[in-house]
Amino acid sequence: MSFKKLEEFIQLAKEAGVSSLKYESKDEKFSVTIGGGEIVHSYPAMTAAPVAHVAAAPSAAAPAASSSEGLIEITSPFVGTFYRSSSPGSEAYTKLGDKIAPGKVLCIVEAMKIMNEIEAEVSGEIVEICVENENYVEFGQVLFKVKP
Repeated sequence: MSFKKLEEFIQLAKEAGVSSLKYESKDEKFSVTIGGGEIVHSYPAMTAAPVAHVAAAPSAAAPAASSSEGLIEITSPFVGTFYRSSSPGSEAYTKLGDKIAPGKVLCIVEAMKIMNEIEAEVSGEIVEICVENENYVEFGQVLFKVKP
């Protein structure tokens, strides 16, 4: 299954308002769980390809500890376009040196024409913004580094 097909499947689940959607055929099997769950795509058994996991909810931007620096990395839960503010003329949600707390909106990642607010799940200080405004980001790409 192509990534485009997977995106369309996710969009179908969102538009239908369901919390879970599954599809299975002879060659493919995948399911979508929305609202804190995960989106799973399984390739055919004969292809030894890994299963791809994609976070489904904006709040799933789970921090990952960076052992080398003692910083917390906030990563993208989606593939999409990174925006530092709600519109081109608006002030950025967060800047270097800002103190953040859980629930604070840090940025937007646009995925499939849906603007997803990415919220902090930790408290700390923004010490690095790792992506330029309006750049494309991958799933799991580091967006911010936070000093706890």
